Amino acid sequence: MILADLELDLDVFQGPFDLLLALVLREEVELADVPIAEIVVAYVERAYEKGELDLESASEFLVLMAALLEIKVRLLFPGEAEEDELSPEQAEAELFQRLIEYRRFQGAAAWLRDRTAGPPRVFRIGPAPLAPRPEPVVVEFSEDPWQLAAAVDRLLVPPPHIDVSSVRRPLVPVERFLDHFRTILRTRRGFQFEEAVKGLDRLSQAAAFLALLEMIKRGEVVPEQPRLFAPIRVVAAPGAAAEAEVDADRAIA
Repeated sequence: MILADLELDLDVFQGPFDLLLALVLREEVELADVPIAEIVVAYVERAYEKGELDLESASEFLVLMAALLEIKVRLLFPGEAEEDELSPEQAEAELFQRLIEYRRFQGAAAWLRDRTAGPPRVFRIGPAPLAPRPEPVVVEFSEDPWQLAAAVDRLLVPPPHIDVSSVRRPLVPVERFLDHFRTILRTRRGFQFEEAVKGLDRLSQAAAFLALLEMIKRGEVVPEQPRLFAPIRVVAAPGAAAEAEVDADRAIA
C-alpha cells in the first residue's frame, strides 16, 4: 500500500497522511496533539482492506512513525535527555531534517515514475557510434631471427589428419527411388509419399523428393495435395502404366 493512499480521520486532522506530514513540518499542526497510535491502526486497517502489504511502503511508514514518535517524546519530556545525548532542540531539528529529506526523495521518486510511464523504451547496447576507439597496445620486443625462423617452421608443419569416417553418411542415388516408386505404381494406382519415405534419414528423404520431382517432370505421376502442408499423394498419370508395360516388353524382347 502506498502512503499517499492513506486517509486519516483524527480529532485534530482529517485527510491524507502526506498532508498531515506537511502541516507538521510547517508547524501548523502541533505534533504533541497528533495521536501516533491511531495513525498506525489506520494504516494496518487500510492494509487489511487492500489484502496486500508492500514491504517497501511498510518500511517507510515504520521509519516515519519512529521519527515522529521520537520527536513527540522529546517535545513532551524535554528534561529527561541524558547528558551525553543531544539536546531536545538539536534532536528535534535532526529528526525534522530526516522528514524533510524523506519528502524530497519522495517527490524525486514520483517525478521518475512519471518520466518512465508510457510505452517501453529500447536502450542501445554497446558503445556509442562516436565514442573514441581505444588505441592499440604496442608491445615492444627484441627481434630475434632464430625465433622468427622457429615460428615459420611451426607454421610449415602440416596439421594432423582428421578422421571423419565416423560422421560420413552414405548418399542414396535418386535412381534407386525412381525404381522403387515405379515398382509401387505397377501394383497400385497411387501411394502416400510420407509412408514411402517413413523411417529414412534427411538425406534419403531429400533424394526421394528429387525422384518424385523427376517423375512429375517426365509426366509419369501426378501429385495430389488437397490443401497447403497436407499429405502428398502420388498417383500414376493417365497412359503412364501402358508406356511402362511397353518398355517392359521391349526389355524382355
